[in-house]
Amino acid sequence: MRFPFILLTLAAALVPLSAHAERVRDLGAFQGVRSNQLTGYGVVVGLNGTGDDSLEYVTQAMRGVSGRVGVQLPPGINPSLKNAAAVIVTADLPAFAKPGQRIDVTVSALGKAKSLRGGALIMTPLYGADGQIYAMSQGNLAVGGLGISGADGSKLTVNIPTVGRIADGASVERAVATGFDSADVLRWNLFQSDFLTAARVKDAINKRWPGTASVEDGVTLALRLPAGADARAAMIAAIEMIDVQPAETAARVIVNSRTGTVVINSAVRLYPAAISHGKLTVRVDESPKVVQPGPLSRGETRTQQDSTLSAEEAGDSVVHFKPGASLARLVDALNLLGTSPSDLVAILEALKQAGALKAEMVVI
Repeated sequence: MRFPFILLTLAAALVPLSAHAERVRDLGAFQGVRSNQLTGYGVVVGLNGTGDDSLEYVTQAMRGVSGRVGVQLPPGINPSLKNAAAVIVTADLPAFAKPGQRIDVTVSALGKAKSLRGGALIMTPLYGADGQIYAMSQGNLAVGGLGISGADGSKLTVNIPTVGRIADGASVERAVATGFDSADVLRWNLFQSDFLTAARVKDAINKRWPGTASVEDGVTLALRLPAGADARAAMIAAIEMIDVQPAETAARVIVNSRTGTVVINSAVRLYPAAISHGKLTVRVDESPKVVQPGPLSRGETRTQQDSTLSAEEAGDSVVHFKPGASLARLVDALNLLGTSPSDLVAILEALKQAGALKAEMVVI
């Protein structure tokens, strides 16, 4: 059985190790110093008959595109646009990005287009959450997927041909104000809420620069830094490289209900408990037989059912856990019982209900 071996290997990997320090930059980030999501609606042209054809929203988009270059499509006419496709363009605007810099964009088909291979994105504005234009995108797509079809209706698709990417496909037109060089207080946020870790980061910063940091809550530290971008940048760089001993993670058991995957961190402990694991197997064997009628009997050939029923109950082991039993002890015991992933989940839930498992159960 492979599962016990995998679970035992996982346990060995999660055995508590000697505590080690982490850099401040690995524990959190400064508020406002982050990327921002951009999105836009555009048209890809130059496709080899794999576009959206005459869908209304593609026609409207093409009217807008042609109008920008001084070409007006006749009213009431919907051209066949098999070589064009409506797309959604997305990008991430990095922190401190300045006008003129280039960023990558991802182009995804919106309608019935079968493939974007060989297409070119027409100039498309990219908007931020505030409705302002922050970048303009345009360029030839690089598509990793492939889709082909035969005359008999057979199809073959490799990867995803309806999504492409344009390296450096957008030019930044507007910078995002962060207040980095002018705000009285800069805030630093932990990636995961923890009061002890926040307090330790504060102490480490104040040890080097007294009175600089204060804790606002379990995530945020307020930092009073000197004015001026140059001085602040140098001090932030030094703060990010400070080593801090983070607090031990909370005891937690993660269960994936769809795949049966169970992950137990090293902080999980058990109180006195006993586990008995058994399995009842019921087997039904069907052996139908063909019965032939006697000669000249005018009977009919029939099938006679022959069923064999059996039941077997295995696994009468009982395992006792002493106070403070750790993850390694739990895994060893469950391996001896020969538990499957679904059985393991049931055992852990029963232990928590009995008050013997002191950990948070998270089902995803």
